[in-house]
Amino acid sequence: MKNYEEKLKAFMEENGIVGEHLSFSQSCHSVSEAAEAAGVTPGDFVKSICMVDEEGNLIVGIVNGEDRASTSRVAKIVKTGTVRTATPDEVFEKTGYPCGGTPSFGYGARFFLDPKVMEREFVYMGGGSETSLVRIKPSEIIKGNGGEIIRIRK
Repeated sequence: MKNYEEKLKAFMEENGIVGEHLSFSQSCHSVSEAAEAAGVTPGDFVKSICMVDEEGNLIVGIVNGEDRASTSRVAKIVKTGTVRTATPDEVFEKTGYPCGGTPSFGYGARFFLDPKVMEREFVYMGGGSETSLVRIKPSEIIKGNGGEIIRIRK
């Protein structure tokens, strides 16, 4: 798992993205596990919800840790028939990161950030593995993925 973390750190360094990479001995796969590991609340997190459209294109919806992404809203935004949540195998294949540690940038996709994400000074996102996180400003996430700010939460 460390090679995924190193890949993410290298992407951040090469692209001038400022954030603090944190590694833990316990799982950060779910928001509740990650909040416990980091000693913060679920509201301090963002989730990168990987979705695919009818043509297999990767779309990533970034929402607060307590929110859910709406596939129907995303489908309307990208003007496609349907969008569905990616399987764990698809997440790994399309991002190069394991499900549960998927960062909010560092791979090819169309990215959407819910406006609520921008309300926090700092958030925690996946750090490349199931035992790591990145503490980062939401503006740095946009710097890393070129995403659009648009409501995608349910």
